[in-house]
Order: sequence, then C-alpha cells, then structure tokens
Amino acid sequence: MTDKDIILTAEGLKELKEELTHLINNVRPQVIEELVEARAQGDLSENADYDAARNRQAEVEARIKEVEAMLSKAKIIKDSNSKNKEVKIGSQVSFTSQKTKKEMTVKIVGAIEADPFENKISNESPLAKAMMGKVVGDSVEVRELKEPYKITIKDIK
Repeated sequence: MTDKDIILTAEGLKELKEELTHLINNVRPQVIEELVEARAQGDLSENADYDAARNRQAEVEARIKEVEAMLSKAKIIKDSNSKNKEVKIGSQVSFTSQKTKKEMTVKIVGAIEADPFENKISNESPLAKAMMGKVVGDSVEVRELKEPYKITIKDIK
C-alpha cells in the first residue's frame, strides 16, 4: 500500500458511503433551501442568515469532496479469519498489560476509522505497531511513548 492509500475495513467503507449518500441526498438540498429562503429576505449585504447558509454550504461541499477523495483512495482490508493467527489490520486483539494485569480488547483499523471510545485503534498507533505480526502468547514492548510498557497477547480474532 502507498502513503496515499486510505485503509478501511468493510464496515468503515459502508459508513463512508452512507455519509456521502446522506450529504448529497439530504443535507445538500436542505442547505440549498436555506439559501433560497435567506435570499428571499432581501438585502444580502447585511443578511446574517444568508452568510450562515453560505458558510454551511461551503462546509457541506468540502465534506462531500473529502469523503469522495477518501473513497477514491480506499484500500479495503479483510477481517482476519485466517488460520495463521497473527495480528494485522482488521484484527481484534485481547491483551494483558504486564504492569496493571488488566485485560483489554482493541480492533486495529486504519487511521480514518480509529475511535478510542469504541476500542478501535489506528494501525499507526504505538500499541498497534508493537502488536503487528505477533501471535497469541507473545509479549511485546509498546514504545514511542514517554513510559514504554509491556503487554502479552491473549487472543486474536
């Protein structure tokens, strides 16, 4: 993959396509309607509603272009169901911190899909980089941090 590729899971691709459809079919027409209503109010030079609608239109059009660009560069990764159970993008990994003895589970996804609140971490994060290519039972040190720490991989799905 090149630096310009945007790594997505099938789920992430679906979400981006849904967002694009929503922006084009729902949000864009709504913003156009707001512009029409604001223009109907008269003098555009002192019309705050018109300015707000123009700004909203610019935001929506920029997001549409951004999503289209991401989709054009998307490289879809398959969820890992292989018999060779090594950590890769798309893997769901359970691990234990050797310091705290707490077990956590994360899914490794592309940077665009990363969401720590849903335990989805970027493949570019120090934790993911440390786990890539490892197998169940491996202990690895997570570096690139102020205080490196060690983890043991417990399960890979």
